[in-house]
Amino acid sequence: MSKHYETVFILTPVLSDDQAKEAAKKFKKTLTDGGAKVVNEENWGLKKLAYPIQKKSTGFYHLLEYTADDANISVVADLELTFKRDERILRFLTVSLDKHAIAYSEKRKSKLKGEAGSKAKKEKADA
Repeated sequence: MSKHYETVFILTPVLSDDQAKEAAKKFKKTLTDGGAKVVNEENWGLKKLAYPIQKKSTGFYHLLEYTADDANISVVADLELTFKRDERILRFLTVSLDKHAIAYSEKRKSKLKGEAGSKAKKEKADA
């Protein structure tokens, strides 16, 4: 039996786009090395924070959605330990998804894919 998880983390804004992507890749590798399967990954980009964290008012938001078997349940703890040790992380939150949250996530992903497809069609038509 596998459980679905979703982790959102905020990286410090002093990083470049490439450095932020490299950091996200490192955390994704931590998951895959631990036996988890990454279902969805989204880079939300640089966003304004609701309140200052470490005197910073913006941060790079990133979402990872993944599944882990009951045998690999420690992968979540390993990921969070990696977050705590990394000075580039401002905040992180991991939640276990129930069936309703999984359904909502699927709906949101299909909507995002639909928007990306319509943008590509529009760009093709304009060219």
